[in-house]
Amino acid sequence: MKYSGIYAITDDELLPEQQLFSAVADALGAGITLLQYRSKSDLVDYKFACATKLLDLCNQHGVPLIINDDVNLCQAVGAAGVHLGHLDEGIASARRDLGPTAIIGITCHASVDEALAAENSGADYVAFGRFFSSATKPEAPKANLEILTLARGLLSIPIVAIGGINAENGASVIKAGADMLAVINDIFGSDNVAQRTEELVKLWS
Repeated sequence: MKYSGIYAITDDELLPEQQLFSAVADALGAGITLLQYRSKSDLVDYKFACATKLLDLCNQHGVPLIINDDVNLCQAVGAAGVHLGHLDEGIASARRDLGPTAIIGITCHASVDEALAAENSGADYVAFGRFFSSATKPEAPKANLEILTLARGLLSIPIVAIGGINAENGASVIKAGADMLAVINDIFGSDNVAQRTEELVKLWS
């Protein structure tokens, strides 16, 4: 798959159920490269129903669906892969459950050592951040853009940057070494999801 462009991530607070699918459809139509379904709900059936519908939308646009933190949900709906954080099950376990073609991404915050370990363990991409003030995770540890340049010289897998990224600051993140920009608020907190997504996608043109 292509590892460059906009990696859109959903958010329950920004997108209640009645808005989720139309907003995602707009983002897909505007050219995102990856979609991550990120839900903090404890309702298993609800998450399964949402992920199933999102997978259908993603398939219509040829965009992989990644599930945040939930290998079981990823398996159940047949999503393309999973994004794991520090407290989630390990890469080896996820790979064993999901198979060799699944996309497995890892959060590394501001640690190149963790990114190298993730690559050695079979991760398909690593994510660094937050780089700017983030409304979604204001408590997340801060990362400097220099870490992207350092990681770019050491890693052979794609690098995702996350945390307060928008159409105004995104070019500096790409220049520093990011392959993809993970975006939540700047897309799904916008009054015009399609237009805002297009502005972000244009950073690669």
